[in-house]
Amino acid sequence: MQTSEIVLVGGSGKTGGRIIKRLEERGLTVRAASRSSARPFDWEDRSTWRGALQGASSAYVAFQPDLSVAWAAEAIEALAKVAVECGLEHIVLLSGRGEEGAQRSEAALKASGINTTILRASWFCQNFSEGAFLEQILAGRLQLPAGEVSEPFIDADDIADAAVAALTHPSHRNKTYELTGPRALTFRQAVAEIAQATGRPIEYEQVSMADFAGGLAAAGLPQGLIDLLEELFGQVLDGRNASTMGGVAEILGRPATDFSEYARRTAATGLWSA
Repeated sequence: MQTSEIVLVGGSGKTGGRIIKRLEERGLTVRAASRSSARPFDWEDRSTWRGALQGASSAYVAFQPDLSVAWAAEAIEALAKVAVECGLEHIVLLSGRGEEGAQRSEAALKASGINTTILRASWFCQNFSEGAFLEQILAGRLQLPAGEVSEPFIDADDIADAAVAALTHPSHRNKTYELTGPRALTFRQAVAEIAQATGRPIEYEQVSMADFAGGLAAAGLPQGLIDLLEELFGQVLDGRNASTMGGVAEILGRPATDFSEYARRTAATGLWSA
């Protein structure tokens, strides 16, 4: 089992905090690396990379803003080079399903020669509770440019468990795991399950891409993020990722968490209360 220092690049995101908690509960030495950490890491300031990685033996990497952006693969390649120079032995990369940019980044990481584990994840359940959709869920109506295409939403806690397994057991090195939930749902069905779990009316409305982008701009989101969301909804949500995969069971030896369980668990916290 891995016992040396582990660094989490992107340790402040949806998965990072969960992973840190799990590793610390195991008594392992772990530290987050982000723009606000003691040893800062900034994807757009490469002078910060070496200091953030120095002293670690392995790393979990969650790229920001998304591996689909044009410069991601080159950045991952450069990061891997610095990691090797710093003596890291292993990188666990959080990747995305069906994204050409993500596939290029995976290839760049593998080409570096460092031991790799790829966690290729579907859309997070937590987008409805910790991300961009939460405000609309609270308002009682989620409006997205997504129709009847299904997505096997993955619980971020399952991703965190998979990352911990990959970081602590050498048997998972140089493998790729496709992480999805056990059941694919449309966004409309997902919202209906949230409504059922909360006992309050929450509706889903499909809108045009133009109206979606206009609403984001009116809300003050930066154009780069709007462009990214347009790409994700316009290209990745075309049915290519509708199939479920067995990566969670393969790496953890248990079934993936169903969306209904995520909805019940989150509703019980009161987060979605009006």
